[in-house]
Amino acid sequence: MNVLESLGLSAREGFSLDPTRSLGRVVIMHGASANVIWQESDGTEGSGLCSLAKGLAKTPVAGDWVAVQERRIVDVMVRRSELRRPHPYGRDPQVMAANIDVVMIVIAVNIDLNERLLERLAMMALDSGATPMVIVTKIDDAEDADGFCAQVKEHTPDVKVILTSSLTGEGIEAVRAQLPAGVTAVLLGASGVGKTSLLNSLEGTEELTRSTSRGGEGRHATTTRKLYRLASGGVLLDIPGIRLPEIVADQHSLDQVFEDIEELSLRCRFRNCRHDSDEGCAVRAALESGALAESRFESWQSVYAGATTASADAPRDRRRTRDVPRRVDE
Repeated sequence: MNVLESLGLSAREGFSLDPTRSLGRVVIMHGASANVIWQESDGTEGSGLCSLAKGLAKTPVAGDWVAVQERRIVDVMVRRSELRRPHPYGRDPQVMAANIDVVMIVIAVNIDLNERLLERLAMMALDSGATPMVIVTKIDDAEDADGFCAQVKEHTPDVKVILTSSLTGEGIEAVRAQLPAGVTAVLLGASGVGKTSLLNSLEGTEELTRSTSRGGEGRHATTTRKLYRLASGGVLLDIPGIRLPEIVADQHSLDQVFEDIEELSLRCRFRNCRHDSDEGCAVRAALESGALAESRFESWQSVYAGATTASADAPRDRRRTRDVPRRVDE
């Protein structure tokens, strides 16, 4: 395996560069500079802090493939996926990571399940163009891990769920199997769910993500985006814990996560049914019968109320873009 392959390069990328430039991958961004690993013309590995050339079409992020020349990033290659979240000051969405194949949503079994956060992270993953999966950690500390797993699957239908314990090693091999050569994954989850321990377990070390505080003490909190080359051949990107994000997802991603409510809404008597007090509402009927959980519906309401489409031409909410409302009496 050469340098670029160890960084996650696969046949899907077909980059062509000027021979005076080297292809590399961004490991960590530091504002106006970035740590990059690249392959020299003789096939050896180069790495270091690179400045950003003026006039770049976009600012690189962790996971980006870039062209390096004299320790400067002179071009950012076309991205095949972007994991994004809204900018805190209302500007364009922030790209958290690029060129991701798998988004591993990490949640801890010993923390009350935040359904809204889980659903929103799943939508962010789907919108990125990557494959989402849920990694449940700390199952050694669970009274009913299977029940928790069933609850997770209720809110993330059709998403693979893996139960793990960094203490006993359960499920670690199943996670490792998702990270073969050529695959780049990202760990996405709130602070304190055990992402660092999971990453250490995958590599069988306690030092992989250790950082040093100003006082010299070792600590394991992830405070910056880092890219790790794993023994399994894959690449894993660990990013800081996040709070409940607003949605940056397209309509298709939303419909996939809330497929059950979407299907119910198609049975409503009115095409533009608000699922409030409209006559013949299939969603309200499911709520009243208990077939649809109130918490699930509240998550759906919150998501659709605050959803931001990924682009100006992204598909709109079908409930709001159908033809002039007409009653269906059949």
